[in-house]
Amino acid sequence: MELLKLNDENSFDPTPKLKSSPVPIFFVSFNCDDKNCFHCGEEYTEMTIYRYCKKCLSYYLTNITDTNNIYLDVHLFTKELECNKHEISMTKVPQNIQECCRNCLTILCFKQISDYRFNRDADSESHISYKNLIEIKKYCNLCGKLLYYGTDKKKIILCSSCYLISSGCIESTFTKKFISIIYLPWWDNVSQCYFCDEELVFTSKCQKYCMYCIIFFIGCRYCLTTNIIFGYTNQSQCKKCKRISTITIDIRKIISINSGNSVLDEFLVSTRSYQSTIAKFVDNVKNIGRWFSPDITAFLYHDIETYKIMNYIPYSQFTNVKELAEGGFSIVYQATWLDGPKNSDKIAILKRFKNSRDVSRYFLDELKSNYHCYYRYLIKTYGFTKDPQSDIYILVMQYAPEGDLHKYLQKNFREIKWINKLYFLEYIIIGLTDIHSKNFIHRDFHSGNVLVNSSDDCFVGDLGLSRPANDNSSDNEIYGVIPYIAPEIFKG
Repeated sequence: MELLKLNDENSFDPTPKLKSSPVPIFFVSFNCDDKNCFHCGEEYTEMTIYRYCKKCLSYYLTNITDTNNIYLDVHLFTKELECNKHEISMTKVPQNIQECCRNCLTILCFKQISDYRFNRDADSESHISYKNLIEIKKYCNLCGKLLYYGTDKKKIILCSSCYLISSGCIESTFTKKFISIIYLPWWDNVSQCYFCDEELVFTSKCQKYCMYCIIFFIGCRYCLTTNIIFGYTNQSQCKKCKRISTITIDIRKIISINSGNSVLDEFLVSTRSYQSTIAKFVDNVKNIGRWFSPDITAFLYHDIETYKIMNYIPYSQFTNVKELAEGGFSIVYQATWLDGPKNSDKIAILKRFKNSRDVSRYFLDELKSNYHCYYRYLIKTYGFTKDPQSDIYILVMQYAPEGDLHKYLQKNFREIKWINKLYFLEYIIIGLTDIHSKNFIHRDFHSGNVLVNSSDDCFVGDLGLSRPANDNSSDNEIYGVIPYIAPEIFKG
């Protein structure tokens, strides 16, 4: 399957065997966790692998008078062959959903919805029908093509001829730079961000976004397609029906990239760069054969380095702030982070640079160095905050409960086993190797800048003086801790 790159082309159709619905489709939600219909408030009907609103489905069928076109790729299930109430014979398989009886119609499978969740509470007849469906889905419901042989497929798959993925780009109205878009030929109703697992923010019945990754999901309710936009813009166009949706999200309200300083905000946006990841996704799409599963997008999501993303964090998020240490350029504090990262103890380190009312050289250098050199054995920088009283910017960093290696050795030297010493040595080597692999030099490495997480785990930290290896600039000043500075440096 060839992934098409589209910018200004209008001829592309992501689902060529389906027609755009003449009326909006309201009986499915853009949030797979919804229990009640967002449109009418009725409780959703729970089927084997997903849910929908029967009331809105009936209303939809009432408004569709055309029985010749196919708008929905569905597999239908009827518990009774005869519907006496409507006197409609169900012995003949209907060609499309418009020909079905509204009273006894049940949708077993909706191929245009991506998030399938197996419902163990569904009735046994539905389970049996679903198992039968797994067998008959060898053939595409739209074109009849045989998709695969055998019986080993356990999930719904899509025909690569009838569901076409494409990509494109558009200018961001926030940064004025081009950002990428993936056009999905299905309704992506996930409730959590694929990339960082944070809950998505829903702003309408067909728009949602991740306030952490700044990735937007815009759906079309006439075609059940989804645009994934990697950055902010104020409009989104469906590639099938060409309808343009105004994005209702106010970018100024996304706190994570609005620090009040244009230089820092531009840096925060730059940490959310997805071009290389999307390029890998394009290569994966090119290798698609006769069929694929919507979870092909997992290739895209797993490659995005969300751990490198940095955020502006409001100072109100931090309580119990207490000073730990003071150095030549900065003061280090420990604080409780109210909305800290998942699976953490909600404790963070705040590093305040002296005289950093403006974006000082040391602050910005360390911020950039931590972004470029992030790795498992380098201390993580989550972003920064700003003290509203002093207007000073402060780095927010990972907490290492055992402190620096120098003090840890003084306190625990007799108890440390050789195996733990070797662990420390290994992790320090890995950390420095990663810094060098990014073509950076630490320039201030000593035991006070190795931070101990536990008896067998440590990180290299304090990259404030690190520089790219090819940086020839020099201010002729000597930095560092004297016992660790090479003697020849003092000779001038």
